[in-house]
Amino acid sequence: MSDESQDNGASRNGSVPEIELIIKASTIDGRRKGACLFCQEYFMDLYLLAELKTISLKVTTVCMQKPPPDFRTNFEATHPPILIDNGLAILENEKIERHIMKSVPGGYNLFVQDKEVATLIENLYSKLKLMLVKKDENKNNALLVHLKKINDHLAARGTRFLTGDTMCCFDCELMPRLQHIRVAGKYFVDFDIPKHLTALWRYMYHMYQLDAFTQSCPADQDIINHYKLQQAKGDIKMLKMKKHEELETPTFTTSIPVDLNEH
Repeated sequence: MSDESQDNGASRNGSVPEIELIIKASTIDGRRKGACLFCQEYFMDLYLLAELKTISLKVTTVCMQKPPPDFRTNFEATHPPILIDNGLAILENEKIERHIMKSVPGGYNLFVQDKEVATLIENLYSKLKLMLVKKDENKNNALLVHLKKINDHLAARGTRFLTGDTMCCFDCELMPRLQHIRVAGKYFVDFDIPKHLTALWRYMYHMYQLDAFTQSCPADQDIINHYKLQQAKGDIKMLKMKKHEELETPTFTTSIPVDLNEH
């Protein structure tokens, strides 16, 4: 296991609790951050709390292709994300979410109650997966319609984030999925988020400025490899990694293709 980052804005003088988040490592090099959506979502939640100095955050990456013996001993076949708080390990996504909300100092403030936004962003990711599998125009259109709804919501509210001018749990859920749509959609089916969705691009611009996102974001190569492995489904030939992929310098797509000053 390797420590991806520590402290992230909080002191270690004992005045705040240390939370450890174990996340999946890259499927390319086995060390850097992998492309697990839930891992990034909880990383972002906890990073925001560490910035507020309510916790000290330690993030550890684990290569699931070769998990170290101590990981297997402690967690058997459990896959990350895993949250450890004062020796207590929380293993399931819903339980991690509940623990952050109810037991981690400051966590309650991240979990805004907004049924409209909750409904707005649910099932977005399933439309990306359908588009990658089916590769037809109808699936593209379903994703475009959903993205337009999010764009229209942001335009109507006129706020930096989904529920206001401060980030909440919904932003930590949505933005990693938008990044997967952007990177994997482009690579596999030449899908681009339309430039005319300016409110959505402005939202992504604000997210790209935040350490909570950039520090937790996997490399483009890891996002792409995540879906290559899913599509391979055990096909050994497809699973063999080209050497240049392992040696490639990680890249991170964070540019904005529209001039937001014009809108």
